[in-house]
Amino acid sequence: MREQDASAWDVWGAARQGRKETNSAGATTWFNWTQWPDHGPDANVLGNLSGIRALDLGCGSGGNLAHLAALGAQAIGVDISPVQVAKARERWPHLDVRQKTAEEFLADTAYEFEAVCSVFGAAWFTDPAELLPLVHERLAPGGVYAFSHNPPALEGCYGPQASQLPSPEKGAEPLYVKRWDYRPDRWTEILQRAGFTEVTAEVIPPPDGRRTGTLLVRGVRAS
Repeated sequence: MREQDASAWDVWGAARQGRKETNSAGATTWFNWTQWPDHGPDANVLGNLSGIRALDLGCGSGGNLAHLAALGAQAIGVDISPVQVAKARERWPHLDVRQKTAEEFLADTAYEFEAVCSVFGAAWFTDPAELLPLVHERLAPGGVYAFSHNPPALEGCYGPQASQLPSPEKGAEPLYVKRWDYRPDRWTEILQRAGFTEVTAEVIPPPDGRRTGTLLVRGVRAS
């Protein structure tokens, strides 16, 4: 199944344009928690990143990871897709990007991280019952875990859901991966049960003229 996921994300990633060279403020790197450009909070959600070790789970083509490194973090990115990893390495050859599932990396690494993030990444597409204990184990005391993705698409449709990735080829059948959808209050309960403290979960409103907000969840490993 994970090999099937990697193939689906390869097809999706190959057709997706990379991050533009500069944002509206003229910056060459920046952090987006939402699906809307230049909208929502920045990397300060993770705290002071200078000199710390940070991890991006499902880093894609590396846009957010590059900003973590630019802010002074010892940043590592992990992605299941060889295509996305290759894109990240080509554009930002100085970045440390690993081609693995989030679960594999967390289970194998001896590193301890002060910040772990996942933006429309592994946190959405991995069973939280499997992922959260691994993240909690690799977080340093006082470390922050934060992730974002779309809120549940339909009221009452919670837990594992089929997520359709449109194929770039005309007439080709769509690709499917599994995602996990919960309301903010339920995500709060799930993180608390996994040992996280200071948990917050909110939906960031979309920009004017858009309908879909962004769910942002944050928790801390107790000191």
